Amino acid sequence: MQHRVGGVSTRAALPVLESNLRPAANSNSVIIGVDPSLRGTGYGVIRLAKPHPLALAHGTISCPAGWERSRCLAKISQTLREEIKKHQPTVCVVEGLFFAQNLRTAIIMGEARGAAMSAIAEAGLDIYEIATRKVKLAIVGYGAAQKIAVAKMVQRMLQLEELPAPDAADALALALAHARENSRYNLSPIKKI
Repeated sequence: MQHRVGGVSTRAALPVLESNLRPAANSNSVIIGVDPSLRGTGYGVIRLAKPHPLALAHGTISCPAGWERSRCLAKISQTLREEIKKHQPTVCVVEGLFFAQNLRTAIIMGEARGAAMSAIAEAGLDIYEIATRKVKLAIVGYGAAQKIAVAKMVQRMLQLEELPAPDAADALALALAHARENSRYNLSPIKKI
């Protein structure tokens, strides 16, 4: 309380696990994007560089239809922890919530999102969310663009040899959209969660 009254500001919450403490990077130069889904969570890690960003890793955390939900959620968390440890991102961007017509689907998507965000928060990363429409607008220039158009533009922007898988392309698009939004003056700031 004394710090608040005295005008000393505090930064974001510290990582939950002491072993995850690492020195702060000088900027958000490594960004991980996550497109959560129970059966196919996409992730993509980029490093900001000149003349264009570099893709460090991308993929889809796939879970067979026969797996229980709890096993899928554990795999999502474990894989994201490994990728975060490997690439040391400084910030994470997740796909914004959408309103499913089916309540059961919305609950399952929320569980996958929670498993992903838990692993990310443990590492002490700042987490932002961007609406799907806003990502498509930033990457393709059209908010209702098809998934294939997003994937092709991501491939072009990152100069990838092959077209990334759809979920991985969406995750890379999230990271690229975050980088673009933070590189210019923005009247509507990205939502931090």
